[in-house]
Amino acid sequence: MTLAPRAVLVHRTTEYEELIARHGTHGQAAFFLSSRGREIDEVAGRHRRAQRALADVAAAVPLRWRTARVERADLDRFLFGPEDVVVVVGQDGLVANAAKYLSGQPVVGVDTEPGRNPGVLVRHRASDAAKLLPHAAAGAAGADELTMVEAVTDDGQRLSALNEIYVGAAGHQTARYRLSSGAAPEGAEAQASSGWWSAPARAPPAGWGHCGGRPGAAARARRNRTRRACCGSYGRPGRPPRPAPPWSTAN
Repeated sequence: MTLAPRAVLVHRTTEYEELIARHGTHGQAAFFLSSRGREIDEVAGRHRRAQRALADVAAAVPLRWRTARVERADLDRFLFGPEDVVVVVGQDGLVANAAKYLSGQPVVGVDTEPGRNPGVLVRHRASDAAKLLPHAAAGAAGADELTMVEAVTDDGQRLSALNEIYVGAAGHQTARYRLSSGAAPEGAEAQASSGWWSAPARAPPAGWGHCGGRPGAAARARRNRTRRACCGSYGRPGRPPRPAPPWSTAN
């Protein structure tokens, strides 16, 4: 007998919930924020919108489906199944975080604060969930397949990410290493820097956005790209980015 699909709602603790957990009461949290020039009404409003979106998505799950909820901090302990439809309710970064623990399950990104979040990975509203969930379970066309980047150490440890992986020292110390492309291992170069980033094609535009520039179409088409840790060397606000260094690689 085939199992009914399971909707897994992924969410994260809101800032308001974290404040209440830390300070105990609404009033104490309000006092803490006011001492830093902030108002609790804005934080509480964002909390209510997030809770409302989560409730709306939960109500949109088909009756015959199973349902589970998982908070971001518990993702590494949650067992996802092949029949799951993952609904991420929150920010773009939550999709990237959840993707590390998935293996081909469809993901529906629901934006809790349209207009505040970029909406690159959380493209939908909570009101769209009732229509999207059956299509996602059926494998309907219209979904984007995203490439993950993975780092493997010499002792077998693995780290994967949807956005990018930093390889280097935790501080600003200079590290020495050899960088090569799998397609051309004979072209390895000795390097010395604080570290470097490895990212799939979707990630570099976000990183370049913080530098005040975006890569061209050729760079976006690359499947994999590496770049220096300091994006400030690639461009400044209001100026086009400098070309990538000669040791950037594409696989």
